[in-house]
Amino acid sequence: MTGPNQATATTARICPNCDGFATVAVTLGGRDRHGHLRTITAHCPACNGLGVTRPRRIREGARV
Repeated sequence: MTGPNQATATTARICPNCDGFATVAVTLGGRDRHGHLRTITAHCPACNGLGVTRPRRIREGARV
């Protein structure tokens, strides 16, 4: 149980740019000589392939 003076842990937010699908495999078209698809891996630039962003920091105090 948390009291009035204890901070609660914030959960990570899903990245709004990739909706949590941070890494994808993109086919280059065609196959290699073994019959495998040629692919590259692309990561979301906003979350660096994590799928989550840091929670926003809550500022306390009076507004100026």
